[in-house]
Amino acid sequence: MNILLVDDDSVDREIVKRALRSSADISSITEAKTAEEGLIALENKQFDVILLDYMMPQIDGIEMVITLRNKPNLGDTAIVMISISDDEQLAIECLQAGAQDFVAKTEISPGKMKRAIVQAQKRFELEKKLFDSYCQVRELAEKDSLTGLSNRYHFEKALKIYLSNNIRSNKNVALLLLDLDHFKNINDSYGHDAGDELLKKVVDIINDCLRGNELFARLGGDEFAILLSGISDVKEASKVAERIIGSLEDPLHVKGNKVQCGVSIGIAMHPENASTSESLVKYADIAMYRAKHQGRNRYCFFQETMQQQLSRAYQIKMELDEAIKKQSFELHYQPVINTQDKEIVGVEALIRWPSSSVNSTPDEFIPIAEESRSIIKLGQWVFDTAIEQLASWQKDYKSTLTMAINISAVQLSDDSLASSIQGSLKRHGVSPEHLILEITETALFSRSENAKACLQRLSELGCKIALDDFGTGYSSISHLMNYPINIVKFDKTMLPESNQSDRYTALMRGLSSMVNIIGLDIIAEGVETEFHWSLCEELSIKELQGFYFSKPLLSSELTANWLA
Repeated sequence: MNILLVDDDSVDREIVKRALRSSADISSITEAKTAEEGLIALENKQFDVILLDYMMPQIDGIEMVITLRNKPNLGDTAIVMISISDDEQLAIECLQAGAQDFVAKTEISPGKMKRAIVQAQKRFELEKKLFDSYCQVRELAEKDSLTGLSNRYHFEKALKIYLSNNIRSNKNVALLLLDLDHFKNINDSYGHDAGDELLKKVVDIINDCLRGNELFARLGGDEFAILLSGISDVKEASKVAERIIGSLEDPLHVKGNKVQCGVSIGIAMHPENASTSESLVKYADIAMYRAKHQGRNRYCFFQETMQQQLSRAYQIKMELDEAIKKQSFELHYQPVINTQDKEIVGVEALIRWPSSSVNSTPDEFIPIAEESRSIIKLGQWVFDTAIEQLASWQKDYKSTLTMAINISAVQLSDDSLASSIQGSLKRHGVSPEHLILEITETALFSRSENAKACLQRLSELGCKIALDDFGTGYSSISHLMNYPINIVKFDKTMLPESNQSDRYTALMRGLSSMVNIIGLDIIAEGVETEFHWSLCEELSIKELQGFYFSKPLLSSELTANWLA
């Protein structure tokens, strides 16, 4: 057994050595006069037990115990504290600091010292087993079992420490939140085993993009966090983000399948963006959300305007849900005019929200309703209200009047859409041929198969399908052939300002000729001038819509101005 004796009093050291000589187990005793000498000796040699005097100059015994116990793995040595004092409170303090036993110098004897050493070694052995078990439990509690990364619990705990330490420096901490693009599709298509394999491969790839001293955590599912500390320039964070995005550009092979997995990254800075860990996470999440909405597979830094926009969007969503319950909306109707005689042939229903406390327009609240899928209920109200109004106008004024209503991509995914519209038409006694359903090309692209099946059902029901905003999106000719389109609505941006706009005029001539040849009707939107009207008449565009004739009107105003 190798003993390290640390005591500044040479007489006391001799008393201890004399008491130890009778023990055959002790092979060597190394002496140190100070705690500093003792620490140096521990670096050069392995000891089984340290006999440590409590009262020493500069660094006392308790300070040395604390230093040793702060080393990894508890240090490797049992400690017996010795002191000229036999005070019980002092003995307790020594044990609490990390010693395994305490012996008063007045009680030193061969039997006492042997018993203290044996007890100290046994206690240290038990403490070490307990500590090892604690480390195993902590690793289970703080590690993600699939990837081996830190989990959300450990990340949140570490983040607070990082930020607390960062306050004392002039550096920055960057939080990167990562979300894999279209990961759900991969899980659904190839199974969860493939999804798990993909996550492990992605983690390996991202690890290669890091320096090794970052905190890299899996927060759950396909969401990860990277904490960069001690950075002096935000460009360091952007370089890491760019490396990660670039490293995931190539397809990955998973379970025999080749899959493409991009990543959207949101970045928030401490202390520039946030002072607390909760705020930093929230702002990075907002930035990640923005990165996804900008097209995915990119990174985005948090900006104050993002928080304002998100807060406004949240307020609109909350008010929107309540407004749908109370049906606090209005429909305005814009006339569709026959080009030849300028008589009304139909109307387009346009939703308004006059009671909105934030003065939200359809361009703003409709996308929010689509994202939350509350557009389904809102759309049902629009259909029933508009069809009921059409029935009233057909009965009192013009039996051939048509009603155009916009439908979104989300509504096309609703299996009950066709039956809901059919029920409303039947309830109010309106023929399906007088209902025009307007869909944009963007909606066709986002849910191609679902959209096609749903539009086919609506067409078979007898409704007419109009391709809206033609000329602003992809303007794909294949859509006119592959979908049951009856009407093409030329967007107002296609109308030339004057007869001097040769290219626009030629484009209008060519497109209108093509649409007419394949047997589809045309409605020109955004007609605002006499020139627009005369050009459309020349090009055999049969129906027009725009401020040249009328802005959208309340039902009572449209009745008075156009029907009564």
